[in-house]
Amino acid sequence: MISLQNVAKQYGGKNLFQDISLHIADGDRVALIGPNGAGKSTLMKIIVDQVEPDSGTITQSRFNTAGYLPQDGIYHRGKTLYEEVATAFKDLNILHKRMEEISREIKEITRAGETKSSRFEELVEELGEAQHLIEYQEGYNIETKIKRVLFGLGFTDNDLNRMTEEFSGGWQMRIALAKLLLLEPSILLLDEPTNHLDMESLEWLETYLQSYSGSIVLVSHDSRFLDNLVGKIVEISLGKATSYAGNYSSYMKQKALRRQQLKAAYENQQKLIEKTTRFVERFRYKNTKAKQVQSRIKMLDKMDLIEIEGNGSAISFDFPQTPRPGKIVMELDKLTKSYGDNVVFRETSLYIEREDKIAILGVNGSGKSTLARIIAGIEPFQNGQRKPGHNVTISYYAQNMAEALNPDKTVLQTVGDAASSGSLRELRTLLGSFLFSGDDVFKLVSVLSGGEKSRLALAKMLLIPANFLVIDEPTNHLDIQSKAVLQRSLNNFTGSYIIVSHDRDFLAPLVNKVIYLKDGTVDVYTGTVDDYLSASQRIEDDKHEFKIISKKRSPGQKEREKKRKEAKKRQDLYQRLKPLKDKQTKIEEEIKLAEKRKAEIETAFADQKTYENEKMIQSLHIEYDKVTSQLDSLYDEWTNIEEKIEA
Repeated sequence: MISLQNVAKQYGGKNLFQDISLHIADGDRVALIGPNGAGKSTLMKIIVDQVEPDSGTITQSRFNTAGYLPQDGIYHRGKTLYEEVATAFKDLNILHKRMEEISREIKEITRAGETKSSRFEELVEELGEAQHLIEYQEGYNIETKIKRVLFGLGFTDNDLNRMTEEFSGGWQMRIALAKLLLLEPSILLLDEPTNHLDMESLEWLETYLQSYSGSIVLVSHDSRFLDNLVGKIVEISLGKATSYAGNYSSYMKQKALRRQQLKAAYENQQKLIEKTTRFVERFRYKNTKAKQVQSRIKMLDKMDLIEIEGNGSAISFDFPQTPRPGKIVMELDKLTKSYGDNVVFRETSLYIEREDKIAILGVNGSGKSTLARIIAGIEPFQNGQRKPGHNVTISYYAQNMAEALNPDKTVLQTVGDAASSGSLRELRTLLGSFLFSGDDVFKLVSVLSGGEKSRLALAKMLLIPANFLVIDEPTNHLDIQSKAVLQRSLNNFTGSYIIVSHDRDFLAPLVNKVIYLKDGTVDVYTGTVDDYLSASQRIEDDKHEFKIISKKRSPGQKEREKKRKEAKKRQDLYQRLKPLKDKQTKIEEEIKLAEKRKAEIETAFADQKTYENEKMIQSLHIEYDKVTSQLDSLYDEWTNIEEKIEA
C-alpha cells in the first residue's frame, strides 16, 4: 500500500534519519517507537506528504487514502460538534441532497402526468443508482455512526449542539479523531492518540481499532495499548529504522537478544580496531611494512562502525529521603467545590494514609485535576476542610507546569533557582538524567519542545524533598524507556503519592488504591488498577444483565427490543446478501460483455469476406469456442449465487 525507499531527513544540520525503508501493507498494524526527537512524528508527516524528505522515494497505491492525527495544534470553529463531525460524510450528504432534489422533480413530473417521458426514466435510474450507493456505504446510518463514535470518545448527548470553539484543546483532538474514524481512510496514522483520552475512552478506542478494516500506523508510549493492537514494531534510533514482528512485549524480548548480539559484535570490532591501530602506529615508518600498513589503513577507512544506543538515555533518579509523616497524610472533610453553577464535589470526604499509593481515575471533566490541586493546596474550595497530616511535605507536578516555566531562563538556571542546596555538578548530573546533556543545559526554556519542558518541570519538582507526591499526568511527554525508569523510581519511593493518569501499564505496579470520580461522587477501591478495571467490568456486565431482565418485564420495552432485534436481523441479512449481490452484479457485467462478443463473432461468421482470410476464420473459431465456454461457466456461477440468495 505504501512503500518508503531510502528516505532521509535532517533539520538544522542534524540528521534525524538516513536511508529509512519501510513497507506498510493492507491491514498492517504498525507502531513507530523510539526516543523523543528520533523523528517518529516527522516520518508520519512524510508519509502523508506534509513534510518533504531530503532524499528517497515514496510510492503508494493509486486508490490509497490516508488520515493523519497529529499530537496537537488542531482547532475547530464555527460549527456545532455534530455538524463538524458530520463533515466526514460530505460526499454522502451531497448524495442525500441530490436524492431529495430527484424525488421532488419526480413528484412534479408525476403530477404533470409525464411519467412516460425520457426525463422521468433518467431520474428514476439516477435515484436507483444513488440509493444503491448510499446503501453500499451504509449512508442511512450516519446519525447512528456519528453518535456511536462521539459517545465512545467521551462526548455526551448535551455536547452535540455545543459550538466546537467551546471545547478545550484535548477535546478538540477528540473531535479530529472522531472525524478520522468516521472517514475510514485505508491507512490511519495516529500520533499519540491516547494523550487526550481518559481510561474509558482509551479502552473504547482500543476495541474500535481492533476491528478497523484499514491499515494503522501508531506513535504511542502506552505499551499496553501497543500490545493489544499492533503486529509490527518499527524502532527509529540512531538515524535508522529496525523492524520487529509481533507486539511491544515481543519487541522487548527480541530487542534484548539483538542488543546482546550487537554488543558482542561491537566488542569484537573494537578489539580489531585497537589491534589494527597498534599495528599501524608500530610499523608506520618501516619501509618493509609499508604495504601492510596501507592495507590496514584502507580497511579501517572502509569499516562500517557498529553503534550501540546507550542505556543511560532515559530518566534515572532517586527521590530524596524525607522525615516519616503521621499515619494520616491528608484528610478532606465534607468538602464542596464548584465553578459557578457547576458543582464538581459536594460534601466529599476522603482519607489518605501513610502507605497509600493512589490512582485517580474518571472521565475527562470529572474533576481529577481539580481534586489533585485541592489536595496539593493550590486550589480554593467553597466549603469543608482540607487537613494535612503531621510532618507532611508535599511536592506537586501538574500538566501545565511546563508552560509556567520562565522562558527567558536557561535549563540550568531553572533548576538552580528551585534547588535549596546542591553543587553545579549535582544539578548537571540531575539534568543529564532527564536527557539534558552537554550544552543542552544552556538552552533557553523558550526554545525547548513540549516534551523537554515537561521533563524540566518534573526535574524541578523533584529537587524539593517531600514525603507526599501529587502528580498529574506525568507520562504524557515521556518515551517508553523514560517512563519505565520513572515507574521504577516511584516503586522505590518510601512516601505516599496520588497520580492522575490514564496509562494502565504505568499505573499497574504502582497503585494499591483507586479513587474513581463520577458525577460529583468520589468512590475509593482497594486494590490495583487492574483489580478495579476487572471489578468495574463485572459491574457493567451485571447492569447489562439487569437491563435485559427489565426489558422482559416491560411490554413497551419488550416491543422496542423486538423491533431492535428485527432491525438487527435485517441488517445481518443485508450484510450476508450484499457480497453475493455484488458478485452477481459483477458476473452479469461479464455475461453482457461475453454475449456482446459472441454476437460480434456470429456476425463475422455470416459475412462472406471473413472466409477469404483463413487465419482470421481459424482465430475466430478458437475465440468463439472460448467465449461460449466462458458463458456456460458464467451462467452456472450466476445460477449458483441466485440459489444462495434465495436460500
